[in-house]
Amino acid sequence: MTAQAERQIDPADEADLTNAVDATIAEHGGDAREAVKALLICNALLEQAHDRALTLVSHGYMRGRRTGGEAGL
Repeated sequence: MTAQAERQIDPADEADLTNAVDATIAEHGGDAREAVKALLICNALLEQAHDRALTLVSHGYMRGRRTGGEAGL
């Protein structure tokens, strides 16, 4: 996991995004392909965790919603 994953990044703040991109690439030895590969792996793991969470949350709690919304999933 990258150091950037340890802090919140404001997607609306262009400078924050630029700094996060630069830091992530630097953490991968300046290799942008390796940085993208690592981010894709992290994203896939998050999607898997989200899918698992949806199977564990009761239908009643979600009130039938399975795509997010007010429940925050």
